[in-house]
Amino acid sequence: MKPLRTAAAALLLVLTGVAQAQLVVLSGRMGERALLVVDGQPYTVAVGQTVAGVKLLRWDGEVAQVERAGRSYPMRVGETPVLLGVAPPRTAGREIVLTAGSGGHFTAGGSINGKQVRFMVDTGATLVSLGKDDADRLGIDLSSARRGTTQTANGPVPVWLVTLNTVRVGEVELANVGAAVVPQPMPMVLLGNSFLSRLQMKRENDVMRLELR
Repeated sequence: MKPLRTAAAALLLVLTGVAQAQLVVLSGRMGERALLVVDGQPYTVAVGQTVAGVKLLRWDGEVAQVERAGRSYPMRVGETPVLLGVAPPRTAGREIVLTAGSGGHFTAGGSINGKQVRFMVDTGATLVSLGKDDADRLGIDLSSARRGTTQTANGPVPVWLVTLNTVRVGEVELANVGAAVVPQPMPMVLLGNSFLSRLQMKRENDVMRLELR
């Protein structure tokens, strides 16, 4: 009977973890407030307000950033419900496997300083590069950042040079990664060589493998 009791105890722990999670839907807007449905209960929420343990950090009428237990989650009106409070499965964290999308670009979900972003691999970029709007959302302090310039097709562009505490792609996380912040918005964060150079890159047709050195 002991194995059965052990299995039952393990199942109870799993169910307890699931019960502590919250299912959240961003269903629309009501005036200037977001309409959040938390575990089936609707709330109209202003930026900075917390309901049922979920805090609304950012809201532009279409996209929101919410926080629960110190972890932030991006949400968009009408998208699939998000289960908050469930940690993603962890692996050894030594390899990233990417498949090329339309146009042959490699993109991946990840995070900067613990907040979610979308990356596009750019082997021609010296640094991880992001727009100022993303930097503001991520809480990156530019007041003491070094200033520099970068060359683009339209000529030189001023940038802020910063060091990111952490950059995570898949299950691989690196600390103290150099980055450039440009004034204009960017559709995705460019994953440049300040991150890529610390991994071994292998490409086979439409598959790219990045492994920690």
